[in-house]
Amino acid sequence: MLSTRSFLFHMANVLPKALAVKPKYFALGPFSLLTCTANGITLISKMNVLPTHRKVQVLTALVEGCSLRSIVRMTGTHMTTILRLLCETGDKCTTLLDETIRDLPCKNIQVDELWAYVKKKQRMLRGKEKLNPELGDQYIFLSMCADSKLIINHRIGKRDGDNAIQFMADLSSRLSSRVQLTTDAFSPYEWAAECAFGDAVDYATLTKIYKTNGAGRGRYAPPEIQEVISTVINGSPDPFKVSTSYIERLNLSMRMEMRRLTRLTNAFSKKLSNLKAAMALQVAWYNFGRVHGSLRVTPAMEAGITDHIWTMDVFTSIRHVL
Repeated sequence: MLSTRSFLFHMANVLPKALAVKPKYFALGPFSLLTCTANGITLISKMNVLPTHRKVQVLTALVEGCSLRSIVRMTGTHMTTILRLLCETGDKCTTLLDETIRDLPCKNIQVDELWAYVKKKQRMLRGKEKLNPELGDQYIFLSMCADSKLIINHRIGKRDGDNAIQFMADLSSRLSSRVQLTTDAFSPYEWAAECAFGDAVDYATLTKIYKTNGAGRGRYAPPEIQEVISTVINGSPDPFKVSTSYIERLNLSMRMEMRRLTRLTNAFSKKLSNLKAAMALQVAWYNFGRVHGSLRVTPAMEAGITDHIWTMDVFTSIRHVL
């Protein structure tokens, strides 16, 4: 059986008249292009594929909080190319996280949600847009090991019971032992945790009550906390470990390092797929490539998943390290 290249050479020799009418172009894989004419066959220069060093520049800028347009200006890379690279790398990072973050011996888990929106804020949706689950407010469900600071799993969707159940089921499947779990007072969590863990969890919720004084013009910080109420839902959680402080600090890190999540800017996701890809890249980089300030190693190293710090060039060819 002839290979693609042999077949094209054969066609160039057998059909010179047909090829003389109009040059024919054939792609050999994703990189090379051939043109066939009556005079023979010519290998055109490689297609416009980003070199590895440029990919590293773009992805590093993305995980350090730069906007897409600023990356265009800094690197000279087209916006469409950046988004395509983001989606491709995000898919690889999703596979990486699914295959490596498994059988964790974590003991203390904190869960919280991070608000974002796609295309429009929920109150700005009109007509049929309100029926589209990919538009408007989106919530990023996050779970973290309080000891290793590892992000165990995440899920993006509406803040409802279905997503809470699927998120908790995924979390449970990644753990190898009984854990202590702390969440906020989002009511679907109780049923979701029961479905995912049954009685094999020490679960408590944390409810924060804020002072009722008005926000006032020009004040963007949340109101002052008046009281924190801890409620035991299942098992015997250690009261000194019932906290969401680490996961809330993680929320701040995500907002500072993902431009599309930064508040009080005009940066936001135009497609849900872009948000999911950006989040997968950010979580993978946080776990494997970013040295945690208090740990002096990456969370993945602290959790025993890897023994070295990953550089960004690894994320451009993740298929070779899985």
